[in-house]
Parts: sequence; structure tokens; C-alpha cells
Amino acid sequence: FMFSQQYRLRSEKDVMRAIRSKRGVFDRACGVKFVSTEIGNPRFVIVVSTKVSKSSVERNKVRRQYREICKKFIPDLPSADIALLVSKPALELSFQDMRDQLQKTLVKAKLLAK
Repeated sequence: FMFSQQYRLRSEKDVMRAIRSKRGVFDRACGVKFVSTEIGNPRFVIVVSTKVSKSSVERNKVRRQYREICKKFIPDLPSADIALLVSKPALELSFQDMRDQLQKTLVKAKLLAK
């Protein structure tokens, strides 16, 4: 279920740099903030705060679902640090809807080709 090491955004400094980035696209369920890098592959962090749900079970489920979706897009993404900021409406979405919306958001952010 985990991203392999090379696709994980680990250090707090890198995570904050991605989140504070001016470049971002948001939809109802999930925001994408990103910053280009020279690493050669995309790195992700998925942020699901307690504002989304008090239940860690629900938060982790959403996090796992988005992680699985991101794995599918990895080959097509450019080298960038990407922060997915999940919001409350994501809890009501089906896995398919999550995937479709995230794909549209990544296309809008010009990270994915149509």
C-alpha cells in the first residue's frame, strides 16, 4: 500500500515547500499543490487533516485510496513534489469518482496530458 521510497515526500522542509507553493489547483474533494524539481520522478504527500474526519479509520481509508490512484498516474507525471490536500467532500466519493476528479485536477494543473 505504501509508495516506494523514491515517490514519497518525506522531509518537512520539502512538504512545506510544496504546500506553500503558489501553484495549485483545487476541486471539491482534493487540492493539488506542487513545485517542480530536478529529481527525475514525482514525489507525493497526501494530507488528510482531522478537519476532514475525527475518525483516523476514515482519514486513513481516504489516504490509501488517493495513494492507490496516484500510483496509476506516476508514469505520466513530471518530476515534481506534489501535495494532495484532501477535503471533507472526498469522504462521500466512490473510488472511481475520486480517480476521475483527481485526473481532471492534474490535467488542469498541467501535470498530466489529457
